[in-house]
Amino acid sequence: MSAKIRLHVEHPLAEGQPLPLDREQAHYLFTVMRLEPGARVLLFNGRDGEWLAEVSEAGRRGGTLTALARTAPQRMPPDVWLCFAPLKKARTDFIVEKAAELGAARILPVQTDFTNAERIRRDRLQAHAREAAEQCGGTYVPEVAELRPLAALLGDWPRGRRLMFCDESRAGPASVLEGESRGAWAILIGPEGGFSQPERARLLALPFARAVSLGPRILRADTAAVAALTLWQQALGDWA
Repeated sequence: MSAKIRLHVEHPLAEGQPLPLDREQAHYLFTVMRLEPGARVLLFNGRDGEWLAEVSEAGRRGGTLTALARTAPQRMPPDVWLCFAPLKKARTDFIVEKAAELGAARILPVQTDFTNAERIRRDRLQAHAREAAEQCGGTYVPEVAELRPLAALLGDWPRGRRLMFCDESRAGPASVLEGESRGAWAILIGPEGGFSQPERARLLALPFARAVSLGPRILRADTAAVAALTLWQQALGDWA
């Protein structure tokens, strides 16, 4: 029997492992999707790969699944973070969803001089990342961090992690990471108004930062996030 529904869970996954469902998961499986005992679903927890499981108990407020067999190994993304300035709600949601689909290991909203949004709902964005991983066949859900000022993020930047700084002032032929090596990276996308001159000057002075062009046109911030992750994956990630 095949399974079309994929669900992220926190519990360990192993053959015969019982998996209690919380109220939200039970509502989705048994009220929305109308599954009954004996139905099959696919599960992943970010550690143990993907598993086929069977509905053992079904109720409105809870239920239990039983893990049957592993169907895919654990696939970890490359060590790349996406740092971006939040936009309006729907476009921020889009960036988080596509970052999860494209294999970002961590998603970090940053407050820049020209950022429009002053706050985010981290729990809601984390749910979007989880749903994206469920739908795209991934076995890993990237963490969505709390919103931080760009200056604070750069001030305690982790040693050894390089930064791909997407500089809209360099619009022209794409020149992404030529001659660079794989390893720990981050991608930084600016807000709709671009980076301020002080921000750009600081970024250009950082020894671990690499300013790049994403092509001959200035892209919207949400488009730039997708383009940058795609180009990085093709050059240094698990697409290469």
